[in-house]
Amino acid sequence: MKQWYKVIDVARCHDCNNCFMADKDEFVGNDWPGYTYAQPRHGHRWVDILRRERGQYARNDVAYLPVPCQQCEEAPCIEASDGAISKRDDGIVLIDMEKAKGQKDLVQSCPYHAIWWNEEKDVPQKCIFCAHLLDDPSWTPCTTRCTHSCPTEAMATYLVEPEEMEQKIAAEKLQAYLPGLGTRPHTLYKNLYRYTLDFITAGVLVDGDCCEGATVTLTSKEGGIACDGAGSGLADGGDTAHLATRTTNFFGEFKFDGLEYGEYELEVDADGKKYAATVLVDDSKNLGFIEL
Repeated sequence: MKQWYKVIDVARCHDCNNCFMADKDEFVGNDWPGYTYAQPRHGHRWVDILRRERGQYARNDVAYLPVPCQQCEEAPCIEASDGAISKRDDGIVLIDMEKAKGQKDLVQSCPYHAIWWNEEKDVPQKCIFCAHLLDDPSWTPCTTRCTHSCPTEAMATYLVEPEEMEQKIAAEKLQAYLPGLGTRPHTLYKNLYRYTLDFITAGVLVDGDCCEGATVTLTSKEGGIACDGAGSGLADGGDTAHLATRTTNFFGEFKFDGLEYGEYELEVDADGKKYAATVLVDDSKNLGFIEL
C-alpha cells in the first residue's frame, strides 16, 4: 500500500520559519475532531527547527534541521502508549486524544522530542502530517501545510509504494536523522551531513599571497567518509584511505566536508612547496592560513 513520506533538504533550509508559522496557522485555535485538539498558542513546536554552527570565523556556516514527527515505522511512542497511539495504513502516526488523556509520560517516549504536552487539555500532541487535509479531497495541494508554505522547496511530501521510496532513497542518498535509533522514520533528509558531520577548511599562502591551484589531499588512518558539494561519499574508509583531493580556489581556500570524528592526514602541494599535518576532527576545523 502507498505510504506518506516527507523529504527535507538541509541545504535548502534557511530558518525562515514559514513551516513553523503555517503549522501554527493551521492548528492554533482550530480543533480537528478525530485528529487532534487545537495546539496551544505558546510552547509547542510541532515543526522544531534545530540549529548548528560549524567552523570558526571567517570560515564557518550554519545548518538548520527541521524536526517534525518522524512518522516512524517502528515508533517507540506506539509501543509505550497502550493503544493510545497508532499508525494508519498509509504510514501516518496519530494520537487518540481520548485514550491519551493524562498520559504525560508519552512525551518522553519520543527519542526525537517531537511530542508536546497540552496542559489545558491534559493530552500529548504532535504533528499529524496534516492528515485532516490529506483526507479531504477538496484540499487540492494534497500536501502538508509546512511543505506547501516552504519558499525554498526544502520540504517535499510523497505518497508512494515503499519499494519506490527505497529507490528514491538510494538515488538521492537520503538519510534518517539519528539512524542508530532503528525507528525506520518516514521523514528523511537530503544533505544531512551539513548538520551531523564536520569539515576541514583553510587558506593556502605562498610568499604571502593567496595560492590558487594548489593540490590538497586528505587521507584517513581510521577510515571515514568525505563528501562532495552534494553530500555524496567520495570514498569509504579502510586503513589509510585516500578520501578526496581538492584544488584551492582564487582565494587559496579549500574545504573537505562530511567528515566523521577521527584523525586525518592533510597534505598540500603548491608547485613543489609542500605541507603535511595530522588534524583531529572532533568538530569542524578552520585551520586559518597555511603559509608556504
